[in-house]
Amino acid sequence: QVQLVESGGGLVQPGGSLRLSCVASRLAFSRYVMHWYRQVPGKERELIAAVTSTGISTNYLDSVKNRFNAFRENAKNTLYLQMYELIPDDTAVYFCSAALGHTRYWGQGTQVTVSS
Repeated sequence: QVQLVESGGGLVQPGGSLRLSCVASRLAFSRYVMHWYRQVPGKERELIAAVTSTGISTNYLDSVKNRFNAFRENAKNTLYLQMYELIPDDTAVYFCSAALGHTRYWGQGTQVTVSS
């Protein structure tokens, strides 16, 4: 069974940094386009970034451009989200997703809370 496991979330003060990881298992990781999403309770899940199988990263969320960077290490079956200058509005559950054609897998999410 395919698994995507996020980690690295937690409580951080405004202005701080975090690096999230998403480790894939039982998945041909290097073939999949990987995504980071986030969701706040009561709101729709929003796409943050996508990273192609060859490592080209695209940010989709204007509010995090120049602060968040998504990248992957295929040799480690791992996707990362490096987050800088965090603000309270970044508080959310962060999810990774793997997509190939019509197939999509999701992780269980990791909570990020930005608060003083």
